[in-house]
Amino acid sequence: MNILITGCNGQLGNEMQLLEESHPQHSYFNTDVAELDITNQEAIETFVEEHHIDGIVNCAAYTAVDKAEDNEELCTKLNAEAPAYLAAAIGKRGGWMIQISTDYVFDGTQHTPYTEEADTCPNSVYGKTKLVGELNVQKFCAQSMIIRTAWLYSTFGNNFVKTMIRLGKEKPELGVIFDQIGTPTYARDLAVAIFAAIEQGIVPGVYHFSNEGVISWYDFTKAIHRIAGITTCHVRPLHTSEYPTPAKRPHYSVLDKTKIKRVYGIEIPYWEASLQACIAKL
Repeated sequence: MNILITGCNGQLGNEMQLLEESHPQHSYFNTDVAELDITNQEAIETFVEEHHIDGIVNCAAYTAVDKAEDNEELCTKLNAEAPAYLAAAIGKRGGWMIQISTDYVFDGTQHTPYTEEADTCPNSVYGKTKLVGELNVQKFCAQSMIIRTAWLYSTFGNNFVKTMIRLGKEKPELGVIFDQIGTPTYARDLAVAIFAAIEQGIVPGVYHFSNEGVISWYDFTKAIHRIAGITTCHVRPLHTSEYPTPAKRPHYSVLDKTKIKRVYGIEIPYWEASLQACIAKL
């Protein structure tokens, strides 16, 4: 197959590129904004036709959650409109598309893991635009798979793990929120799951993927420092109210992964095992 990967310079896009070597039977077109502007519908249609694209994995997104509150127009273009253009272009060819989405489509008021059928209720610009993106992809591409993920990190780009390691080495004390609960996701594990879907064939629908387990940002930081061997920084727990942000965060965003495990027969690693693997590479 000819597969288009967008957002190839991001965390997930980079992990996808590393795994492409294990799947040499396909041809990959790794693009970021320099190679393909996904907000340009005409450019997408031309690219998809000229390169005879069979499937798209859209890893591109506007992910600056707080900045999105003041940049709704750009956020909408990248998270809602661009996925529609990609889906329409590949849909015309009868191809498939995997759209990466987020736990922010939920308001985080549940106390049990969110299934794919749970009512969406985003309370940030980022979450709202990502939800519209999901709906647009399903509207324009029959063979589409939405994968919602959460708390993404990797050895690439800027992310929570790398920030906490840096701050842990620089500062004697850190305050980290303890009343927001979720599950981290190592981008490499998500990339492995995406390739499992590509190889087995896209079963259309919405899926959830994160690592296994449940944790707070505070506990996550403590684990990051322990694994990274940082002993000189005191981490203290903060309430969300002590650390106000422009965008509202879900207090509880644990995703139920039963469906993706059942449909694709994949095993998902425990969050701490994946964190150890990532930090070892760092």
